[in-house]
Amino acid sequence: MTNIPDKHLERFKKLLSEANQNIAAAEELLLSVAGEDLKSGPSHQPESVTGKIVEGIFNGQHVVGDDGKVYPVQANYASKSRLVQGDRMKLTISSEGGFTFKQISPVGRMQAVGHLVKQEGHFFVAVDDKRYQVLLASVTHHKLHEGDQVSVSLPDDNPDATWAAIEAPL
Repeated sequence: MTNIPDKHLERFKKLLSEANQNIAAAEELLLSVAGEDLKSGPSHQPESVTGKIVEGIFNGQHVVGDDGKVYPVQANYASKSRLVQGDRMKLTISSEGGFTFKQISPVGRMQAVGHLVKQEGHFFVAVDDKRYQVLLASVTHHKLHEGDQVSVSLPDDNPDATWAAIEAPL
């Protein structure tokens, strides 16, 4: 195996990150204009997909299905979609085992400002006297560092929420 210089690896990582950001932006634009999600396609499903559909609640990191099972949500998707704890989701599991999530009923949101804190390898945003866990994907996407001030979204009807969605650095 060929050793790749660190500067090339960093450039590859940066290019991949930029490509992922562009794809996410294109998906959001398509969703806002046409009401379609590229990952789930048009609102009708092709006949070849004979998988299972599960609805559930996003808990900040996973979807807890109405069937009682916990389904992992890709952190990049949750981060870029700014999913908030309590959002109602639909999961389509294809016959090949692929997962496609779609937010079907967002919870009410309130905005808050806090500071990024790292504790025992996990990132939190401290808002007033409370800490909310945030996804590492959000921290890296925004290139944040401990102590940075950020805007977050919180569920407005859940005082016991433990997760926040990072909106933007301030």
